[in-house]
Amino acid sequence: MARRIDVTGAGGVRLAAWEFADPPKTGLDPAGDQADGRGDAAPGAPGVLLLHGLMGRASHWASTARWLAARHRAVALDQRGHGQSEKPPRAAYTREAYVEDAEAALEQLGLAPALLIGHAMGALTAWQLAAKRPDLVRGLIICDMRASALGAASQREWADWFRAWPVPFATLADVRKWFGEDDPWVERPNQARGEFYAEVMHEGPDGWRPVFEPEQMLRSRETWVYDAHWEELAQVRCPALVVRGVDGELGRAEAQEMVRVLPAGEYAEVSDAGHLAHYELPLAWRGAVQPFLDRVVGV
Repeated sequence: MARRIDVTGAGGVRLAAWEFADPPKTGLDPAGDQADGRGDAAPGAPGVLLLHGLMGRASHWASTARWLAARHRAVALDQRGHGQSEKPPRAAYTREAYVEDAEAALEQLGLAPALLIGHAMGALTAWQLAAKRPDLVRGLIICDMRASALGAASQREWADWFRAWPVPFATLADVRKWFGEDDPWVERPNQARGEFYAEVMHEGPDGWRPVFEPEQMLRSRETWVYDAHWEELAQVRCPALVVRGVDGELGRAEAQEMVRVLPAGEYAEVSDAGHLAHYELPLAWRGAVQPFLDRVVGV
């Protein structure tokens, strides 16, 4: 099940937040015992806010959110320009706007003090918010986001990559095949990557296109790609876990330096996973973050 909750972000931008939970169980479980009726967490459960990366959407966190929902109030946010949130052409797509949106979500949903879990750009938003408003954040999980500046060459590569997309796609099968196999950025076939991008497409009169505007994604990215973010990382006072897929974009040396810079940093990795570790290998991802959750918020 999924339940949408509307949030008003910075500048009045309308945002969609989502709670994911399995339907309550009834009758007997497979072992023959009475089922526990688990659905949403009990009132007053610790809050969790999940933040997707650039081009992502809240539904990419559905597996993690359902797992957390047994004992937490887990909410995933469609960030501005993404998913079903508003995509105004002249809205601010700045770091400040993304951080203020997450801040508004925590306050309007009553989640604070919350655990923030962010992937890629969402992880940067999470640690910038934790540095800005420590009163709202009890813990932080950073998934595959670099603190170093990526530079102008990286931004040009992304612009070229967007232009290479063969849009519109005729079918969702074409989406899955291109992003999972044919995309020049794919080193070896990756079915999960194809599924990931299929989730951010919608059907129009001429075929399937992304739910976001590529130009807005580039505008969002250019607000952080040229700068390093070590100083903000050092300002995060809550317990923080840096998680990387072994084949992801965050290298082990940089991840371990991030842990050193964080005042209360820890490290974990997901073997056989890439940049989309939480989506590619959800069970392995859970295993990597479980010990941290046990200590920080209790699972």
